[in-house]
Amino acid sequence: MASRKTPDRSGETAPTISGGEITLLSGGNPQIAKADGDAPVQRYIAAMPGWKSEVGRSIDDLVMRIVPDVRKAVRWNSPFYGVDGQGWFLNVHVFTRYVKITFFQGTSLDPVPPGAGKDPDSRWYNVHEGQLDEEQLEAWVRQAAALPGWKGFDKL
Repeated sequence: MASRKTPDRSGETAPTISGGEITLLSGGNPQIAKADGDAPVQRYIAAMPGWKSEVGRSIDDLVMRIVPDVRKAVRWNSPFYGVDGQGWFLNVHVFTRYVKITFFQGTSLDPVPPGAGKDPDSRWYNVHEGQLDEEQLEAWVRQAAALPGWKGFDKL
């Protein structure tokens, strides 16, 4: 069986809300400068390639509906969502074949999201094309936003 090689998208560019261009890093992840607020997150979402942009929009809309006072930032070329005084509860990152949604206190969620790694508390959910389970994501976001979050890069 022949293997399929996915093209490396590093160096490609994508349009942004403001009409400028953003470099897509390896796997198609948009390169967005470190910044706080909604605007850099919207730039990231607009630059997500293909179907992934709609997934990003759905995640952002869902979080905004559930946590209207959510705090947003972009760090390490990924959007972060948090609650003042509690920390960051969710982050998003683009990969070649999926969008990864990480919950920093994922082991406290019911059911626990399937992805696991080195961090004993974090868990993630990989969304492949056409497979966003909005009902499950809503349940996880409600739970995650109510928990103490990760306070790794500022005093949120």
